[in-house]
Amino acid sequence: MELEISIAVILILNVIFAVTIVFFERRNPTAAMAWLMVLFLLPPVGFFLYLLFGQNYTRQRMFVVKEREDRRFLREVFEEQHREFADPRYRFTTPEATAFRETIVLLLRNNRAFLTEKNRVDVYTRGEDKFGALFAAIREARHHIHMEYFVVNNDELGRAVVHALAEKARAGVEVRLLFDAMGTRAGGGSRKAFSELTDAGGKIGVFFPSFYRVNYRNHRKIAVIDGVMGFIGGFNIGDTYLGKGPLGRWRDTAIRISGSGAQMLQFRFFLDWNYTTGENLVLDGRYFPDPGAPGTTPVQIVSGGPDTRWNPIKEGYIKLINSARESVYIQTPYFIPDGSVTDALRLAALSGVDVRIMIPCKPDHPFVYWATLSFIGELLDAGVRAYTYDDGFLHAKTIVVDGKAGSVGSANWDIRSFRLNFEANAFFYDAAVGAELVRVFEEDLAVSTEITPERYRARSRLVRMKESVSRLFSPLG
Repeated sequence: MELEISIAVILILNVIFAVTIVFFERRNPTAAMAWLMVLFLLPPVGFFLYLLFGQNYTRQRMFVVKEREDRRFLREVFEEQHREFADPRYRFTTPEATAFRETIVLLLRNNRAFLTEKNRVDVYTRGEDKFGALFAAIREARHHIHMEYFVVNNDELGRAVVHALAEKARAGVEVRLLFDAMGTRAGGGSRKAFSELTDAGGKIGVFFPSFYRVNYRNHRKIAVIDGVMGFIGGFNIGDTYLGKGPLGRWRDTAIRISGSGAQMLQFRFFLDWNYTTGENLVLDGRYFPDPGAPGTTPVQIVSGGPDTRWNPIKEGYIKLINSARESVYIQTPYFIPDGSVTDALRLAALSGVDVRIMIPCKPDHPFVYWATLSFIGELLDAGVRAYTYDDGFLHAKTIVVDGKAGSVGSANWDIRSFRLNFEANAFFYDAAVGAELVRVFEEDLAVSTEITPERYRARSRLVRMKESVSRLFSPLG
């Protein structure tokens, strides 16, 4: 009797969820149909999946204040630059920025992504190099260190980072560390794991401490040192990202930005820190000093998440693809695009652009991996070339177009990064940086296997079944 009552309650709630999806959430039609199928064909499973992954209406209410505050915070600098770009006499510092002017304006208008032009950009693809540079920057910090990471594991590397931050806090440097509750908890992190830092006077912020919600996580990876140097990319903090985890060698990409681009990372940190902690950090010259002019690379910091009206990172990706004349090189651990991204890649390949996508050879999330293969296979007949990286796990999230412009950051090429998680990417317009990423891609090709149309058609029935089931549920979110 109790079981029957429970099932009846679940069915009633599923009907309420369905009404909410159709009339209030304004989801993508494909995602809406997928949710309706799960709720009515698999009632108990659908009920719990919706609690974990759904509830966009709840998201809108949760983050509406954050969106308003973010827009208010950036309105003044956005409007000033928008007026500058409207002047036909304005000249960018590089020919690449001129060539990709439409992308720059798009990201300025749909995300208030301020363009900074006096930057030096350094690329890191090995954890040892990236964290070596980060530790060196921490040691050199004089006023403040601001860090924001999805994962800060309680392991050897995580404890070393916390210790280094605590030492600077004891020396009088302002230290703020923001991490996602779910991502860090999964790696053994807790408030106790950061006690050395807080005891030394450092501050921590725990983003969205709702452990039962898989969606709406802060997936960003940002560090800002003294307002003049910043890091952004795919590396979290933990031994896994040094190749010491179950997936073995770890291949990722991050960049260090020296110059005015670091101030835009600072803006991003301020917004997230204020929302999370309520400290209400204010714009102050101590946090935004004159960064000088260490280079000439134009950079935009682009943010996406449940608090943005559109999907700026995805739209930036699409605009870059549509602007390509020669090549598009993409690296991503997860490739579950929507129709707009798939169409952009297909049209580019059919137009004669050399489109290449590199994914891992092994899954860290099997469901996502099989869905990725399904979407890759769909593009092969259009002339897109795809590869599996065989020398460890590929976690980089990059695109480089014509060797002249591109993006590096935390956003994967999937629905979760485009709509459900808080992400941050750096878009650059510089042939030198583009050439470096092309070189890295070509080096990785030497340890990769091409997924040819013939190889894809020869996959087993079991693989085909896994792909079909995974693809069916991929729109959920």
